[in-house]
Amino acid sequence: MPYVNIKVTDEGVTREQKARLIKGVTDLLQGVLGKDPATTYVVIDEVDLANWGVGGLNVEDYRNRS
Repeated sequence: MPYVNIKVTDEGVTREQKARLIKGVTDLLQGVLGKDPATTYVVIDEVDLANWGVGGLNVEDYRNRS
């Protein structure tokens, strides 16, 4: 049974967007691995923007450098 954990920053991801993420991942697992959607687990964690990073920088600092 596949288990996928998606991390999103707490910048206002809507319930509808989360549902679309879950559907997309489930469709991908079904298409690539041939898994029955009922056997897949998709978990979405909202993480604090300040506690999540890219290349050693938190997201806010990373965006300010770009």
